[in-house]
Amino acid sequence: MVCESLIKAAIIGGTGYTGSELSRLLSVHPNVDLVALTSRQNEGKLVSEVHPFLKGYTDVRFTASLDKVSDMDVVFVATPHGVAMESVPGLLETGVKVIDLSGDYRLKDIALYEKWYGHVHRDPENLLDAVYGLPELFRSDIKGANLVANPGCYATSAILAIAPLMKSGSIEDDVIIDSKSGTSGAGMVPSPRLHHPFCGEAIIPYSIGTHRHTPEIEMAVGMFSQKRPNVVFSPHLVPVIRGIVSTCYMKLKGGPVDVGKVYEEQYGNETFVSLVDEPSMRSVVGSNHAEVGFKIVGDTVVSFGVLDNLVKGASGQAVQCMNLMFNMDEASGLNFPGLGV
Repeated sequence: MVCESLIKAAIIGGTGYTGSELSRLLSVHPNVDLVALTSRQNEGKLVSEVHPFLKGYTDVRFTASLDKVSDMDVVFVATPHGVAMESVPGLLETGVKVIDLSGDYRLKDIALYEKWYGHVHRDPENLLDAVYGLPELFRSDIKGANLVANPGCYATSAILAIAPLMKSGSIEDDVIIDSKSGTSGAGMVPSPRLHHPFCGEAIIPYSIGTHRHTPEIEMAVGMFSQKRPNVVFSPHLVPVIRGIVSTCYMKLKGGPVDVGKVYEEQYGNETFVSLVDEPSMRSVVGSNHAEVGFKIVGDTVVSFGVLDNLVKGASGQAVQCMNLMFNMDEASGLNFPGLGV
């Protein structure tokens, strides 16, 4: 489907990795006019000065805040958690659709949010109305949404691998997830852990038992399957820039199960999720595609979810949700392959 008029889009927080990736995707989207990006520290600068890879693709300048929001159709909020909830209520009041890439609207349980994120949620009404934006599982809800909570990157990779089997009733509730992510997943702000001599030839486990994507995985799989898993999640930082591999260990309940058929029925007609024998990070990096694969070892299913953390794990998935919200071809602006090497 081609829109009769271009959708006017804006990005709050246009300098981070997710904001810059959104800029890259939206600046060439055939149905979108990227009209505004905000950045207090870069106010007045051309976006292409801050993001040189966009030279020739946009002539927009950064502003400190959004003007004429009522003239816009969709706003992407790419700010840290705790900041987004300050902007979202006012945006929604103008009638604009909002896609939040922070964690502020993912967890439907307010107490759970406050436990895992460590501060009070100040917009409980919109939190309850927000739709979880994983299209392959919640497509029909996204189509009618005014506010979409874009999933986390680790969460997306694990949910895609776990949810169909959990829904089929063929696995036990306890799930172990071992995930490895490139360094871009930690964001643009430098830290000692991301200093190249520290992480360049290392695999670094972190936030074991405390990572905020743990309750998100449990919640989303539970919403889809009506069976809430008990997740042990172990994220690791690996010395690559982009990409996530989540390896998920699940016990079969017993009896014959055609695991491949379960995945094929869920993803066989999907554009962006493929069932493959050997998932590869390099196959999906740079694209909105994800790969799912599995092996059966005795009574255990070892399942893999692989994606680019900045595209299908963040900005690409947000654009995919936007396409659904505006009744466009879901693949519009996203239908290109991974890098391969």
